[in-house]
Amino acid sequence: MTDVAALTVDGLSLTFRNGLRLFSRRQTTVLQDISFSVGRGETFGVVGGNGAGKSTLLRVLAGIYQPTRGHLTSSVASVSLLNLQLGFDDNLDASDNIVLSGMLMGMSRRRMRELTAEILDYAELGGSAGLPVRSYSTGMRARLGFAISKYSRPDVILLDEVLSVGDGHFREKAEATMREMLQGNQTVVFVSHDSGRIREMCSRVCWLKDGRVQMLGPANEVMDAYDEFILRK
Repeated sequence: MTDVAALTVDGLSLTFRNGLRLFSRRQTTVLQDISFSVGRGETFGVVGGNGAGKSTLLRVLAGIYQPTRGHLTSSVASVSLLNLQLGFDDNLDASDNIVLSGMLMGMSRRRMRELTAEILDYAELGGSAGLPVRSYSTGMRARLGFAISKYSRPDVILLDEVLSVGDGHFREKAEATMREMLQGNQTVVFVSHDSGRIREMCSRVCWLKDGRVQMLGPANEVMDAYDEFILRK
């Protein structure tokens, strides 16, 4: 990891308007006054209970949501969010989604076509590769998304619980790939409920609680406090 920040969040808040009325005054604040930075080559963990704001934070980092207040600063060219609910055109097959996803990350169509066979082989989709992605299981979508990220190598990968699905064989392969990424100075922001995996792979962790930063610091220190909190609940 270098001292240069890939992503910097400063006083970031995000508020959604409730309901469908254009001028509705009812609002929900889902992220409030969040500040941290992610160094280039760092694996940065984000933990918290359901509804804490973890997935929403990743969508802000990916540029899907714009903060209501505060700032997000990026010094990199490409940021890719790997989330089981986002990122694919369900009407396209795996090969077309590979090209589309890669182009959204700044890769050329030609290069993604060249990588398609390797990506499909890594994803282990078998005879389903030619079917529309809408027919894929959760595990198949996770395998395809992870394979695309592995070979297209965006500057920053945002992983939202993707290593918790699929069969044990693929999870082991994905974890081995993650370790290769760490050794290769890939920048990763990693959301997971798996305390052991967070401790092993992350250098620092942000614990979110009710949309706020409860604790930020070295992985083991934060996870000790977080695990104790979970046990007391």
